[in-house]
Parts: sequence; structure tokens; C-alpha cells
Amino acid sequence: MTNIITKAFVQGLPKAELHLHIEGTLEPELKLRLAQKNGVDIGQNTIEEVRASYQYDDLASFLAVYYPAMQVLRTEEDFYELAMAYIDKAVENSVRHAEIFFDPQAHMSRGVSFSTVINGLYQAIIDGRAKHVDAQLIMCFLRDWSRLSAYETWQASLPYRDRIIGIGLDSDEHNNPPLKFYPQFVEAEQQGLYLTAHADIDQKDSISHIRELIEVIGVSRIDHGTNIVEDMDLVEYAAKHHIGFTTCPLSNTFVRPDMKGKEVLTLLEHGVKVSPHSDDPAYFGGYISDNYYALATQYNLTQEQVVQLAKNSFAVAWISEKQKAIYMEEIDAYVKAYNK
Repeated sequence: MTNIITKAFVQGLPKAELHLHIEGTLEPELKLRLAQKNGVDIGQNTIEEVRASYQYDDLASFLAVYYPAMQVLRTEEDFYELAMAYIDKAVENSVRHAEIFFDPQAHMSRGVSFSTVINGLYQAIIDGRAKHVDAQLIMCFLRDWSRLSAYETWQASLPYRDRIIGIGLDSDEHNNPPLKFYPQFVEAEQQGLYLTAHADIDQKDSISHIRELIEVIGVSRIDHGTNIVEDMDLVEYAAKHHIGFTTCPLSNTFVRPDMKGKEVLTLLEHGVKVSPHSDDPAYFGGYISDNYYALATQYNLTQEQVVQLAKNSFAVAWISEKQKAIYMEEIDAYVKAYNK
């Protein structure tokens, strides 16, 4: 295989998107339009002013911009528009399967009902099938909120159990270890849901949080999580037990000077199922193909390595073995045709 990776190649490469916050796809144009429609004063009146407000250099400063932006989302139609806009981006980026995070607590806390959020998102998922994007929803708990809030959110979700494929854990990790939410993980697993959680890069106690997720809670994926390379015993365990890792190169550069590409290469070399994803693309300057391309060009990845990343994304997706085989064959056919 050639070592020259082009943007066209990564754009057309079939992929699964496994680390995508739907609220993080709120582009400035849609934010401003929804603000005007809903009569929400966001303090900005032009697209340029909205873009200029997207300024941050660490997780805390990012969240300080991220959560207030959500106030423009009020109705089922708003959430539908948000999700459909992402699905259109997914089509452009050859995303065949997407597992999408959403944060109900951030909406319920400002008076938007759980049903409003999930009905709008779920209708977009249904309509997105006509565009050949298979998508599912992952409900995340905000780890810097209380256990009681997580419990109340879990209870609110139960009538919509069939619309949620798994649960996740996101937001500020500092002093909020995964075990804080152990009851929710246990109950979700008992309900047949899949488990994942963020282990953000270079956080205090990163490696102990990763260990909790792997050895105690038993998640099948870890979002970010590249600090696992600090403990090669855990790396070998993750490889042996097929635990997936979702890395987000572009968002990583906003909190650290690199993309964690060296760590990604280490994980690849040890057979860990790591793959690149978008995170919050409206805020970090790129969708999934941009993340693949940035990683590939910055770290001189071979075509074989890039293809392996894409195959890893399907390998750890929450889909059937039959579906995985279909997508793997599609990747092989694409690469063969591209290299002719």
C-alpha cells in the first residue's frame, strides 16, 4: 500500500463514528438561527461573533462555552434539526454507522423535557436511514453532577429504553471518578445496554480512572483514554479483551500541544482497537475525515494503518457480527478500487 494519504482517500473511506456529542455539532449558523427563532439572547448577532466566542484552551474553559450554547435548543424540531445536520455531515464523510452521545441533564436542568430531547433526536435517526446512515443514541451522565441527578435522569430514560443503545460518562473528570456512577453502570448493564465512558487525556488520576473502567465497571469502550499507555499491563489487557478506544485528534490539540498520535501508534502496535472520531466538531474545527487526515499527515501513517483505524471503528461498534463483516468487506472493496 502507498504511504501517501490524501484527503479524498480518507473522505471516501467507510467509517463508524463512535465518539460524537450531538450538542457539539451545533454550528454557528444553526446556533444563531435557533437563537433568533426561539428569542434567546446569546450575546452575539452575527456568525462571526458566534465563531469568535468559541475560545478555550482547556477542558474547563471549553465547557464554559459549550453548555451555555445549548440554551438555543428548545423544541423537538430544534433537536431534530441538530441531528439531521450532523447526519448530512456523516454522509459527506462516508460514515456508515454512528453511535451518538447526548446529554439530557444539560437540557432537563433548563426546563426541556427528556421526551423533547429524545423524540427530536430519534426522529432524525429514523429519517437518516434514508441517507444510508445507521445511527444509535448513547445517553451520557454528566460526571460533575450528583449521583442523585444521574439517578433521576436514568429514571426519566426508562420509558425510552428501546431508543438508547448504551450509556456514557462525560464532562469534567476532576474529582469525579467512574466509580461515582457505579450503580448506574450496573443497572444499565442489567437492562442490556452497552457501557462506555470518557477518560479524558492527561487528567489527574487518569490511569486509575482507566483501571476502574476496565477492571471494575467492565466497559466495552473508553472514550479518549490514550493515557492507558502509561501502564502496559493495562494495554495488554485491553488488547486481549477487545476494548475499544476512541481518540479525537483535533480536540486533543486544544488541551495539549499534540494529538496524542504517538499514543495511538503505540496502541495500534499492541493490537488495541483504537480509532479516530470527531468529538465536538463544531467547536474543534473538523469532522471525522478531518480527524483521520490530521492524524495521518501529522504522524506519517501508512494507508494500511489508516485502513486499520477504520476497521477498528467497526470492530468495536455495538452492531452484530454480520453487520461488522459487511462493513469490513465494504472497506476492502473501497481500498481495492481506490488503488487501481
